[in-house]
Amino acid sequence: MHGLDERILSHVSMDREAVVLHSNEKPMHWFKYAVGGEIIVDFHTFQAIEPAGQDPARLDGVMRPLGLIPGRVAPLHSVLALVEAALEIRLRQPDDDARWSGRLLPLPD
Repeated sequence: MHGLDERILSHVSMDREAVVLHSNEKPMHWFKYAVGGEIIVDFHTFQAIEPAGQDPARLDGVMRPLGLIPGRVAPLHSVLALVEAALEIRLRQPDDDARWSGRLLPLPD
């Protein structure tokens, strides 16, 4: 959930690409892609998607074939496919009840 905080995501992405994929039981996915401290693409699937950010159309060529079209409801699991297709991040089901986690250091003032 901390990744959705724009201040944290901007800091983490300062000299690299960063992606946040948050999901919950609604079901909803929230996707944020940042580069160089700027949030480039930001959308959620709770309603019809409306990409926002500095360049919301940057991933459009990958999003459209997956059914992620502005003004339309996202197909189930299409955001997971986007992460794999656009960013070459491989997602897999954990073998057991394990959860991935990380430790965040305090942000500089």
